[in-house]
Amino acid sequence: MDSKHGSECVTRRVRVRVHPAYLPDHSQPGESKFVFGYRIRVSNEGDVRVRLVSRHWVIVDGDGTRREVQGEGVVGQQPELAPGAFFEYSSYCPLEHPWGTMEGSYQMIDHLGERFDVRIERFYLVSEFAEAGAGEESPDDVEL
Repeated sequence: MDSKHGSECVTRRVRVRVHPAYLPDHSQPGESKFVFGYRIRVSNEGDVRVRLVSRHWVIVDGDGTRREVQGEGVVGQQPELAPGAFFEYSSYCPLEHPWGTMEGSYQMIDHLGERFDVRIERFYLVSEFAEAGAGEESPDDVEL
């Protein structure tokens, strides 16, 4: 996966690392369907057990269209992470343009029942068509 477009952030000793990639075999550029995969690793670098209970995503397509997605857990799970443990998963995001961005947060709960949000720093979904300058605005040209 493409690390130059990924992100990494630590909130309350929980690290979230994202590696996105364009999926040409699942995309149909002629029909404005661009599919991006991303692999996420959530690591507990703290001293207490935590559980990921929900997610919130902000997705911005290349034309500036913004949508939000919320739900329980990730990929059908609410992983519990002991100190030093990590959880990895892969997912995908379809867009109508050859590039976009994602960012958001996970809501976690610690061993005492305290809920807190862990930031997922913005990462870029960039296809070969965006990088080739296929007539679209580039990620640096759009205000979010």
